[in-house]
Amino acid sequence: MEADFDPEDKYSWYFGMLSRDRTNNILMSQDHSGSFLVRESKTMPGDYVLCVKEDSKVSHYIINRSVGPDGMTIFKIGEKEFADIPSLLSFYKTHYLDTTTLIKPAPRAQILCKYDFAGKDPEDLPFKKGDILYVISEDEEEWWTARNSKGQVGQIPVRYTQLLENRPAPTINSVQEQHYRPPQQQRMQAPVGIHEAQLPAKALVVMQRSPNAYDKTQLALKVGDIVTVTKINLNGQWQGSCNGRNGFFPFTHVQFLTPEQLRELDGNAE
Repeated sequence: MEADFDPEDKYSWYFGMLSRDRTNNILMSQDHSGSFLVRESKTMPGDYVLCVKEDSKVSHYIINRSVGPDGMTIFKIGEKEFADIPSLLSFYKTHYLDTTTLIKPAPRAQILCKYDFAGKDPEDLPFKKGDILYVISEDEEEWWTARNSKGQVGQIPVRYTQLLENRPAPTINSVQEQHYRPPQQQRMQAPVGIHEAQLPAKALVVMQRSPNAYDKTQLALKVGDIVTVTKINLNGQWQGSCNGRNGFFPFTHVQFLTPEQLRELDGNAE
């Protein structure tokens, strides 16, 4: 299935401070793999999580946010770095994470406006009774961020609206005042090259993986395993060996060992 989304439209894929369980419910209700959303990490404030339906499961990939030596913001997933989240999403339109590329953002919950709301502050989103809005993020118990049919985004009073039936039901978060922190506006750049390594190279498994039991070409991985990477493919499916088996695995599940870790590994083997 061909990708159908605009990575630059952050309000199509950004869901704010959404819980892991709620994320799983939204994505597992979708009919096809490749449905995804981006949420804020609750356990690692400042970082994000790319959540993707892959076959019969939902994968949660941490997106680490940091500042590079040049003072520019960097978004890192696995061993790959990007200038911003749209660049990351654009890359995974054509590169596999585990078993799928990114196809389409998860659908938004829709709410019906029960009363008129003129708005008082610049960040408010005015609406009329009968308008249909799309929930962007559930920032506070009484105030959410929503988008109207014209593409305008702002804060709305929750008590003035009601959830439309047969739509993903939002869960009110207990975390207060969690707002989207847009990355620095930059010109789109090609992703920074993966960590330079002389192959074959040792890598540490940082995310567990249980591939389809009938696909003998894929490697099963456990956190803490050491993989010998033998080939780096541009589609994100690397090749290597682990626990006596050879096969393919997504690069997002491993990190190359540092020289210090390699020395420690060699010392333990002696």
